[in-house]
Amino acid sequence: MATPYSEDLRERVVAAVEGGFSRHKAAAIFGVAVSTAVLWVRRSRETGSVAAKALGGDTRSTIKDDAAAWMLHLVTHQPDLTLDELRLLLLQEHGLSVSITAVWRFLDKHRLSFKKNPARRRTRAA
Repeated sequence: MATPYSEDLRERVVAAVEGGFSRHKAAAIFGVAVSTAVLWVRRSRETGSVAAKALGGDTRSTIKDDAAAWMLHLVTHQPDLTLDELRLLLLQEHGLSVSITAVWRFLDKHRLSFKKNPARRRTRAA
């Protein structure tokens, strides 16, 4: 993953734009893309800061609040439910349409997993 530009560079580009340079000219002087200069100036005007946003983390989670508490309770009482069963129950109980991947991410985030026990395997032909 790429690292963000330094805050010093960001501040210099924004200062150049606010000092009278166009975004295109400031971008050319400091060797960054024009779109980058535009974004930095916009962020500076909207938030008052040019600092980079935080990297990483799961910001896509759609299972929140009541549904999350309900799901945690359900999984602790019925640990053998499959991901697809959990997904369907979420849709029925909370009207929340999520993917199997979203359910897996939620369970992984809360460190919940179901490991099959070799002693419980189905009988097979020898």
